[in-house]
Amino acid sequence: MFRKLLRPMTALLLTAVAAFTLAPAAQASEAAASVRAADPSTTGAFPVAYTDLTVSASGRSYSARVWYPGTTAGANAPVASGAHPGLAFGHGFFQAITQYESLLKHYASWGIITVAPKSQGGLFPSHSAFADDLNAALTWLTTQNSTTGSRFAGAVSTGRLAVSGHSMGGGAALVAASRNPAVRSVSTLAAAETNPSAVSASGALGIPVQYVGGSADGIAGVADNQQRMYDAKPAATQLRVITGGFHCGFEDSSGIGCDSGTITRTAQLKLTYGVTTAWLLHTLGLDPSLYDQVWGSAAQSMAGVVYTAKP
Repeated sequence: MFRKLLRPMTALLLTAVAAFTLAPAAQASEAAASVRAADPSTTGAFPVAYTDLTVSASGRSYSARVWYPGTTAGANAPVASGAHPGLAFGHGFFQAITQYESLLKHYASWGIITVAPKSQGGLFPSHSAFADDLNAALTWLTTQNSTTGSRFAGAVSTGRLAVSGHSMGGGAALVAASRNPAVRSVSTLAAAETNPSAVSASGALGIPVQYVGGSADGIAGVADNQQRMYDAKPAATQLRVITGGFHCGFEDSSGIGCDSGTITRTAQLKLTYGVTTAWLLHTLGLDPSLYDQVWGSAAQSMAGVVYTAKP
């Protein structure tokens, strides 16, 4: 009788011991599964807000749209709490800033306040003036951070400023960075040679610079533009070439005179989101965990992107 009672008790005890023994392993497995590197190609956690305004700083004045992390999405929403990095983005030749809406909204979703000047949009833009406009955007953001009553008061991490741009705007971003010691990082998309020279500006930069291009670019090809800039730039720098990517593939749509590639615009933009957002978050000191996606094996083996670097 005692043995008959003992058997179920023993089985119950062994089951409990097994459950106790396996629980930590299961918990550890769940924890490991939850700890994954961020995927900057996907939308970030912040609601995306925007405002249209006039930037006046450093003797410059122009209309601009600012995309930023908000408490809610939409026009003129309050800025999300915390201090956020600032980015000035330059459009391409004869391109409206609306052509880059998806990219700039993506940056804002990751907590980056992005100012997009509408200046130098005509047939005869001044690259030098555009560079000054980009720097004026960063000066304006810094001033707004300490201006009582400003939407951006206390919301800007003034030690984390960057410039970026596409085509002409990418070249102008490099010239801007060479003139502004407050710039901490640069990311460019199909950067084109400018006057003054973006190649020469690259050679003068000691901060981290990223050049992103497309292998099928028929307007500002890698060999004649981004490769020359990369070659001139001392470390730290990298050249990321999207296989089959095209010049207008960095924009939301194509207009007259645009080229085409061998991958879809959607695929090219997703790759662009990933490599540029990781770059900005890491080089501005916001997310050290992204090192592998910027300089490590994940960057070097990323499907669809050829990696060259001088860390």
